[in-house]
Order: sequence, then structure tokens, then C-alpha cells
Amino acid sequence: MSEETIADATQIVQVQHEGATAIVTLNYPERRNAFSLKMRETLYARLHHLMHHDEACRAIVLTGAGNTFCAGGDISEMKPRKVLEYRERNQLPLEVFKLMVSGPKAIVAAVEGFAFGAGLSLAAACDMVVTSSTARYASAFVKVGLMPDTGLYWSLAQRVGGGRARELMLSAREFNGVEALQIGFANQVVEPGRALAAALEIASQYAALPAVATAHLKAALATGIRTLDEAIETEVNLQPILRRSREHQEAVSAFMEKRKPVFVAD
Repeated sequence: MSEETIADATQIVQVQHEGATAIVTLNYPERRNAFSLKMRETLYARLHHLMHHDEACRAIVLTGAGNTFCAGGDISEMKPRKVLEYRERNQLPLEVFKLMVSGPKAIVAAVEGFAFGAGLSLAAACDMVVTSSTARYASAFVKVGLMPDTGLYWSLAQRVGGGRARELMLSAREFNGVEALQIGFANQVVEPGRALAAALEIASQYAALPAVATAHLKAALATGIRTLDEAIETEVNLQPILRRSREHQEAVSAFMEKRKPVFVAD
């Protein structure tokens, strides 16, 4: 195993590899994996490496230690600061969010326990959410006198629609994993303790898909389909590139030769 694969129990964000899937674990269980400054910095560094420098990684699972996902921001760090300091501190969570949403590799959330505040934001930024039926969610920001952050304005509406997102953000009410599936926030609900296994199964399917096409598709979904004209322009610009890719040519050859394709990125 590489250094990135070794899961040191003292690391606030652990990374392990299972085949072509990287398991990223938020590891601050004594604070229910609160999204502290150190966790933000480390999560960004780990995800950036996996997205852009780890060729063995083709998909990512994001989960939390101690049978919980992430209970939100670390309240012990919420001390009075100058406005510019607050802006600087808020920039890093937005960089994490942007990397998750538009990065080239698919991310599957495996949610057990709490996903409150920033924890809800992190789950919403993933491409797929697998949830325990007993997981607990809430956009809890307004309860501590704040507005939602870490990209939740965009990602929550993408998942559940604008009207439902407005209701969840304004009320800050809790909902469980079963309701998360019903309203479209989660993609799959499983029995407690099974979220990681189910997420790994889905991630392995993503990992088997062409990497270049996945990267272009994620970028397009993040930025290129806001209007009809942008959707058409995105297709016109990107599809010719993919038609020339090694992966597309391999898929065509495999189909004609009646065999399973072996994808190697350009």
C-alpha cells in the first residue's frame, strides 16, 4: 500500500484503497466528525490528490468514523472574528465543495448517523448518496444564527428541487434516511451499518466506466446545463472530443468483437 493508502488512526481524514476505489473517512469521532478547520484543510488536500494525481483511483467513497457522517461545523471554533477573517475561513469549504462537484471522479456518500449542517452539504455535493435508514439529516445553520454554507444553496436544490430545498433550509428540521430517499436527497437506503458496503458496490461500478467521459460529464453537469443553449453548446463542444478518445474507440472495438472493454484513459 502507498502512504496515501495507510489509514493512520490519528489522521483527521483517512484514505484507504479498495481496488480502484478510494475510501475517504472523516475521522474526528469524539466530535462526531465536526467540520473543523483542520478537517477542511486535510479533506481538500486528500481529495485534490485523489482527483488529480492518483491514477489508481477511479472513484471515491466519502464516509465518517464512529458510525456517523459529519455533525456540522465545529462550534468550539465559532469565535468572534473580523468580517474579512470570516470570508477567508469560508473560502476553503467552498473550494472543497467545488472540487467534489466538478472534479473528474465520481464520489459516493456513505451516510450513517448524523449529517447536519456542513455534513448535509458534503453529502449533497456527492454524485450519489447511500444512506442508512436511521441516518439523521438537517440544514441546521439557521438554528445557530447562520445561513447555509459549503455550497448547500446550489447542491440541495439540485437534489430535492427549489421548493423543498427552501423548506428544509428555512425550517432546519430533521429528516431521516427513509425520507431522504423519498424526497430525492438520497439515491439508496439500506439497513443501519450497511451504507459503506453499498456505497463501495456503487463506486466500483463508477470505477469501471471510462474515466475521460466521466470527467467531462461531471464538468458539464456542474457548469454547462443551466439553459437550453448552454446544454446544446456543451454537447457540441465536448462530444467530438470524447468521440476521439481512446476509451470510446475501445468501447466500439469491444462491442464489435463481443468482448468486455478494457478502458485506459488518454
